[in-house]
Amino acid sequence: MTKKLLPLIALPLMIACNNNEKSGASGDSSAVTFITLDPGHFHASLVQKTMFPGVDSNVYVYAPAGPDLDQHLKRIEGFNTRAENPTHWNEIVYTGSDFFEKMIDEKKGNVVVMAGNNQKKTEYIFKTVDAGMNVLADKPMAINTQGFEQLKNAFDIAKQKNVLLYDIMTERFEINTMLQKEFSHIKSVFGELEKGTPENPAVTKESVHHFYKSVAGSILQRPAWFFDVTQQGEGIVDVTTHLVDMIQWALFPEQALDYTKDVELTSAKRWATPMTLTEFADVTKMPAFPDYLKKDVTNDSVLNVFSNGEINYKLKGVNAKVSVIWAYKAPDGTGDTHYSTMRGTRANLIIRQGKEQNYKPVLYIEPVKKGDASFEKDLTDALKTVSGKYAGVDIKKVANGWQVVIPESYNVGHEAHFGQVTEKYLQYLKEGKLPEWEVPNMITKYYITTKALEMASQSAPNK
Repeated sequence: MTKKLLPLIALPLMIACNNNEKSGASGDSSAVTFITLDPGHFHASLVQKTMFPGVDSNVYVYAPAGPDLDQHLKRIEGFNTRAENPTHWNEIVYTGSDFFEKMIDEKKGNVVVMAGNNQKKTEYIFKTVDAGMNVLADKPMAINTQGFEQLKNAFDIAKQKNVLLYDIMTERFEINTMLQKEFSHIKSVFGELEKGTPENPAVTKESVHHFYKSVAGSILQRPAWFFDVTQQGEGIVDVTTHLVDMIQWALFPEQALDYTKDVELTSAKRWATPMTLTEFADVTKMPAFPDYLKKDVTNDSVLNVFSNGEINYKLKGVNAKVSVIWAYKAPDGTGDTHYSTMRGTRANLIIRQGKEQNYKPVLYIEPVKKGDASFEKDLTDALKTVSGKYAGVDIKKVANGWQVVIPESYNVGHEAHFGQVTEKYLQYLKEGKLPEWEVPNMITKYYITTKALEMASQSAPNK
């Protein structure tokens, strides 16, 4: 079949017309070549916001033609043409209806990036690792108990095939979260981790997100399927993935967890965020609700999205609570927020991100006993160790304790964390293995989220 090739403006892409295939010039010879599978979520593009040593500039994209793919290529084009540190990715795109089978058959790359519609993601993960290809997947990798069982099998297959299956946990690279973890393991300051109760957990993580938001300098256009929980997944299995991960990572660093022994779910609930047709149209550019969403529409004009959830559970005897809330749009000057508390016998470590903090995360260290005369000296001594790892980090006295003062250079932003995760993954690829604790802890994480959904679904939802 003859290919008619036309250049795509401002992006080193070549489009092959009439046959649903796009091809490009040959790139550099490298150990790693990315494949992007059906990039329906903007996180897929953020993996490519920077270039990486040893990674081919050619990226093979397999996806159905349509707005999801168009938006993805537009974002890559933006990275390639920006004034400061432009990238030089060359997207080679196949849009046939058999795009997944074609990807498996051709094996043009060795790392498959998945960030999109979650309805088939777990199945895609399983089949991709079974074909002997590494996978770097956006969360969530499973959105229900059936998906959890298939994901467990995928990890078994990945081990047999000697490939690495890994999810993108960006929040491990947020500096306040990193320092909260750091101080929690300094006994002279934190003391011992409390066990807590379901009513007063030892660890709490709450996350507030918004459907209408800016990404890479422009208002994010979300696909309509994002609002269908059978395709995106409910909030209780989506953003909570990050929150559960951070609890495991902070409380029990580099320790392998066993979900059959170390986890006890105590309660879970879910509730909907209402969205008007006008609001839906603003973020999707679609004038009407598609048929697959009409099951969740009331009064012909209000879509109820089950994007909110709360999980209470015990992890190795420690009571923890995670919750995620989605609103339509943040008030002017604000954005997504994160609240986190870790309670120790000597101090509490609290991340706040409200009006007082100018809606930027700030870590506080608050002694449990107000009259603890030696606390300041112990904290000052501990700071020497912390600042040895994180240069420039300091503390200042505030009303209820101390605020951790962090140099602005550490606040690289959420989008930059995707590059940091990818760099870590590339390091693991070079080493030929993940840390021993990562796989059992990913399995534990997805057990918690999917089991919580099952528990929450058995009771009447809050609306």
